[in-house]
Amino acid sequence: MKTKRARTSVDKAVVDVWQREHRGCVNAVSFNADGNILVTGSDDRRVILWDWERGHAKLTFQSGHVNNVFQAKIMPCSDDRTMVTCAADVQVRQAQISERGVETKLLAKHQGRAHKLAIEPGSPHIFYTCGEDGLVQHIDLRTAASAELFTCRPIDDSRSYMAFIHLNAIAIDPRNPNLFAVAGSDEYTRLYDIRKYKWDSSTDFGQPADYFCPPHLIGDDQVGITGLAFSDQSELLVSYNDEFIYLFTRDMGLGPNPVPSSPLSTCNEASEMGFDHSAMNANDNAVPQVYKGHRNCETVKGVSFFGPKSDFVVSGSDCGRILIWKKKGGELIRVMEADKDVVNCIESHPHTTVLASSGIESDIKIWTPKDIDKPTLPINVEQVAYDIKRILLHKHAADSGKTMETSNIRIYF
Repeated sequence: MKTKRARTSVDKAVVDVWQREHRGCVNAVSFNADGNILVTGSDDRRVILWDWERGHAKLTFQSGHVNNVFQAKIMPCSDDRTMVTCAADVQVRQAQISERGVETKLLAKHQGRAHKLAIEPGSPHIFYTCGEDGLVQHIDLRTAASAELFTCRPIDDSRSYMAFIHLNAIAIDPRNPNLFAVAGSDEYTRLYDIRKYKWDSSTDFGQPADYFCPPHLIGDDQVGITGLAFSDQSELLVSYNDEFIYLFTRDMGLGPNPVPSSPLSTCNEASEMGFDHSAMNANDNAVPQVYKGHRNCETVKGVSFFGPKSDFVVSGSDCGRILIWKKKGGELIRVMEADKDVVNCIESHPHTTVLASSGIESDIKIWTPKDIDKPTLPINVEQVAYDIKRILLHKHAADSGKTMETSNIRIYF
């Protein structure tokens, strides 16, 4: 007589699905190099690898962090088996995936929350981290050694109350991986050239090769920067809190020694790197392209290019929407409802016109284009009120376990 196959109970099936999904705000979304895996990290301290086309969790594991995961990325050329993470617990960690499971280990620490990391393009070994302590670190997985490159300081003595710049963002130029940019709690984006670093620590590497800032924001101590992105053409996209998004080309830099009261400072060192600062005398070239309509006030938001030639700019907003602009000209062409509260993370697929988004809600959304009529801009989108009390109550309830919503990947066509 044949033995009947044991039947999985409904309760057990629900538990299995629940264990594969996030239980808190999703703070990190990133695609692997091939684009077939989406990685997410959350307040629940777990990392999930998704087969995003099917909405199926391929792998879920505990990151080893003891606080909210802020960034999780797969290292390129690692057969999707090596990952790096950073989090609110100040730690930078590595996760190694094998047939036996996932092993995590501590690589480095900051003295404040570690917000972002940036992987050297095409490298399975090297990445950078930045944190609220102002520190930028260079980590090589071959030696598991971290080099503390510098601590980012204010540009002059007028802000003596600020011992260092709390860094929120770091990005590497894909066309020249020797160049990377950092930004945080003041108005400047700083560009560095790793070739100027002396690995025997014989020189101070804290001096940027160039600074970027819209002329009207120089000296404004009320703004800061939450997101950075480089295009494939080495353009630099900068998202300000309580302000707008700006696009800089290399000829818009202020040089390595800008005078805070003058946005037209120049320097020979920057010219030697190929930056044409003489163009700053032309008003058309001196003013960066601006993108308006989103609200970036209460949380750390990313910003991204979108499209095969970086033809579009995309950002989340405190109003729960995703906004898409034409890169050239700054026209707002699409506004999409994406979250009940806030959209923080926007990630472009590396090869096709697909977006992944996440925010205060515990799910992840995948967006693909379709041919529909152009939507109209919501009335007063620039003045959308942000109900911080509602957000904090929602988050507190989720963190305390009073409300739990099953998270998943939603695909929008």
